[in-house]
Amino acid sequence: MNPSLPRPIRFAAIGIDHRHIYEMVGRLLELGCTCVGYWTDGEPQPLGGFIQRYPHIPRVADMQRLIEDPTIQLVAIGAIPADRAAIAIAAMRAGKDVTTDKPGCTTAEQLAALRQVVAETGRIWSVNYSERFEVAAVTRALELVTAGAIGRVVQTVGLGPHRLNRHLRPAWFFDATQYGGILGDIGCHQIEQFLSFTGSSDAEIVTASIGNFANPGDPDFQDFGEMLLRSDTGNGYVRLDWYTPDGLANWGDGRLTILGTEGYIELRKYVDIAGRPGTDHLFIVDNKSTRYIDCKNAGLPYYPNLVADVHDRTETAMSQTHCFKVMELALRAQATATRIGGLRARETGR
Repeated sequence: MNPSLPRPIRFAAIGIDHRHIYEMVGRLLELGCTCVGYWTDGEPQPLGGFIQRYPHIPRVADMQRLIEDPTIQLVAIGAIPADRAAIAIAAMRAGKDVTTDKPGCTTAEQLAALRQVVAETGRIWSVNYSERFEVAAVTRALELVTAGAIGRVVQTVGLGPHRLNRHLRPAWFFDATQYGGILGDIGCHQIEQFLSFTGSSDAEIVTASIGNFANPGDPDFQDFGEMLLRSDTGNGYVRLDWYTPDGLANWGDGRLTILGTEGYIELRKYVDIAGRPGTDHLFIVDNKSTRYIDCKNAGLPYYPNLVADVHDRTETAMSQTHCFKVMELALRAQATATRIGGLRARETGR
């Protein structure tokens, strides 16, 4: 048990449709929490890896057993994106808090329903925006920015390239009505970081676009997306794609550049191409020097804070307003995006 967490919780995992559930469950177990059981529909591809990692966690045949179990305090959701809101709503109405893989929902109607249930029940609905909460380099960058290391932040540039790994992908992955579209799915990561680093409570989607340039056999799939954000404190550019070549040693060269009035920070989150091994690389340039910071020991406070929030009814992991705002903006960008190639005319991403 983690000595910094004297009050571990009991939780359940619902939906093993995305590999992100591995980390969500693993982080809670590392803190001494107990996973009572898991439920998933059918035999999704990530299930084998889940069982290999957590053979001690029992599979439950009926999801309602977990929803209704009065000893379970938190539900971790890794289901198909379009199904996550309904599961979260059922869990919250049963008196449980929720942490869900991103995107936490796929339509504006789902988001409105989630807001209503949170207001009615007082439960926590937390989306695991993993490109911040699972990346130690972002933890360190936020500390530096908060301390004024690069002055006032005026722009972020977030790049979210991914490897397609077609042979591992189920049918729902290629259907935007199921996965939420590229801006709603991956883009919520970059929106969250833009709001956090610029200190913005809201933002305008100045422009957004989606396209399918490399996968003509899947006309409902979006393999490229971009957007421009603006708030009263800064600007942000986001580019997303599914083009990571097989020659890269990692699934994607995710980067974040934070421009300040007195310097800038660049994060190479997952790989420093042709450079240092490992992950969590941070480069900072200010008026004194150019230097590199290894951030692998910077910590990941989201899960300890979330567990404390479950006990104390606080919002230290992330404010509920912020969580909702990120998804609101991601859904707005997706719904208003211009199609720039290769998509069905009916495609809306909603």
